[in-house]
Amino acid sequence: MSAVDLKEAEIVEPAQCELSKAFYAQRAAFNANSNPTYHERLSRLKRLKSAIEKYEHELIEAMSADFGHRSPHESGMLDIILSIGDIKENIRHLKGWMKPRRGGTRIHLLPARTKIHPQPLGVAGIIAPWNFPVYLAITGASVALAAGNRVMIKPSELTPKTSELMAKAIAEFFDPLELTVINGDAEVGRTFSALPFDHILFTGSTSVGRHVAMAAAKNLTPVTLELGGKSPAIVTPSGKVAHAAEKIVYGKMVNAGQICVSPDYAMLPRKKIDDFIEVVKKTATKFYPSLAQNQDYTSIITDRHYQRLTGMIDDAREKGATVIQINPGDEQSDQLHRKIPLTLVINPTDNMQVMREEIFGPILPVIAYDELDQAINHINAGDRPLALYIFSHSSAERDKVLRGTISGGVTVNDTLWHVANDTLPFGGVGASGMGAYHGKAGFDTFSKLKPVFYQSGINAIPLFYPPYGSVIETVGKVVRKII
Repeated sequence: MSAVDLKEAEIVEPAQCELSKAFYAQRAAFNANSNPTYHERLSRLKRLKSAIEKYEHELIEAMSADFGHRSPHESGMLDIILSIGDIKENIRHLKGWMKPRRGGTRIHLLPARTKIHPQPLGVAGIIAPWNFPVYLAITGASVALAAGNRVMIKPSELTPKTSELMAKAIAEFFDPLELTVINGDAEVGRTFSALPFDHILFTGSTSVGRHVAMAAAKNLTPVTLELGGKSPAIVTPSGKVAHAAEKIVYGKMVNAGQICVSPDYAMLPRKKIDDFIEVVKKTATKFYPSLAQNQDYTSIITDRHYQRLTGMIDDAREKGATVIQINPGDEQSDQLHRKIPLTLVINPTDNMQVMREEIFGPILPVIAYDELDQAINHINAGDRPLALYIFSHSSAERDKVLRGTISGGVTVNDTLWHVANDTLPFGGVGASGMGAYHGKAGFDTFSKLKPVFYQSGINAIPLFYPPYGSVIETVGKVVRKII
């Protein structure tokens, strides 16, 4: 029995058979064409774009149905337009990314030359979450296809209508040997992550990410983990409160805060706290003067997540925090249908759930500090965040925070938008993730950057051959000086 047969024997059980068949069919197709041409890759990217464009409106409706209600404008911008934008960026740069790259050659090896050849890895697995069910599936698939891989997508079971529609759209434009969508429950997800992919991209919670990494490790499958954590927004002493409050409110309320890079909590100089609270109230009221029937405000995805968030609020209140809910229409919870008003938790303590867990909803702890170093130390005392937001009009203060903290990515004087700039690598660090993708970084993530050394017909390498004697000693002295 071959190694491949052994692997198949290990995973082919009744509940796993179809997944296994899909995977090994893609593996065989890749082996038959392991380095697709530019035009083949371009065709795949164009078809992916066409699939999203054809089903755009249906996808927006499906996302809203899955959430209970989701702002169609947010779905259109953040799931559809960003997906199409990523595909177009990959198309624009595909030919250049595919070309062999110049490598450096050390002086003692001249006149040899080196190049780095990007090469597809094989079959890539994309495990996408529910909060941006289209974008976080398509952007990973797009860059993996650009790199020349076959791709399998496992969407979230919490957005079943969107996942089924995405499967339909992909099946219309793709042979399943190129790209396919695998739907199913959490058990299917566990089986999916245990397949011997050549690379897995997982976006989701840190706890699930650990399980994915452990399953992948059994196959020595490399993983890119895009997780989350508590991403802070720091207003430095020079920062303008009105500007910061507006940007933080937007970042916290878009998609009802169900974003892995949403500002998790805000830190301000103590003397600016009261002004910040007042501006936050005015801004939230301006953005969302009502909530229940407001088409712009999104519901919490499930009852379980709703109860988790309301439990956080109750926990903070019971433990003595000042809790301020910004509910301009004074609507009752039974009217809101899983919509939670922006809720401020002022000066929370470390034993409160809002400071121990990633919030992933429209709750904003507000923490006072006396010296900027206190804020930096507070961030560094916890896990490294996926995102960091700095509001400052002092380059010295800004650079102090940048130098003093480690995070996945940073936006200065705004929130969220470093992620939308798909020319930047996007990824976490430590508990917020590992690896990066988007743009060229994503192409490289899903490629083997194979180094190739081209030896010249005339070279000095024979000087290193045995038998050794005075010549090699002299050569060694020369090399020691020039390397």
